[in-house]
Amino acid sequence: MNIEQAFDPSILVFAALAVFVLWKLHSVLGIRSERDAAAPPRERFSPPQGGFFRSRRQAPAPVAAAQDAERWTGLAEKGGKAWAGLDAIAASDPSFTRERFIDGARKAYEMIVAAFAKGDRDTLRRLLSPDVYDNFAREIARREEQGESVETAVVAIDDTRVEDARSEGGVNNVMLRFAVKLMTTRRDREGRIVEGGEAPVSVVDLWTFARARASRDPNWKLVATESLH
Repeated sequence: MNIEQAFDPSILVFAALAVFVLWKLHSVLGIRSERDAAAPPRERFSPPQGGFFRSRRQAPAPVAAAQDAERWTGLAEKGGKAWAGLDAIAASDPSFTRERFIDGARKAYEMIVAAFAKGDRDTLRRLLSPDVYDNFAREIARREEQGESVETAVVAIDDTRVEDARSEGGVNNVMLRFAVKLMTTRRDREGRIVEGGEAPVSVVDLWTFARARASRDPNWKLVATESLH
């Protein structure tokens, strides 16, 4: 066979072209890899600081001054001592809000009334200050000694208002005026009704709740009671 006839010069052309393409591709990829390595890594779907889907240029929405100025309306007399006291308590305790406190106080009222009627000392001990607990416990002991029993139900809490509020000496105090309807039945040792049991009675109670600002316990305790009926 003739070697010169078997050799095709076009092979050299294609080989040189392939080497050039490979070199060019490597050069481009190499430069891109170096740039990518130098650039800081990106976090995918990372929200801007300050909250999800909030623009960096958007400032937090300010609290409406008018709404803040009326936050105790219907609960205390505007411009009065109780109003100023609620402002002071809210300033000392960011978790203090009108809705949370009043809702908790109304629930506490119902729990304390029911526990006192049943003679549930454990529940009362958790909700009352030591002095108030001692007074309640003495009355429960008297009933037990006399063989009396009491059934009490809160029919309705018609109104709840703040009579006084203050923040001093590291303690927050709020006096609430409860206008309620109670159904109470007192029975003697033989089970005969000796008081109540006919119809709901309207009652107005002044209860003072307190909580130390430094306390880890979020619950307020009943520290004083007064009945106006």
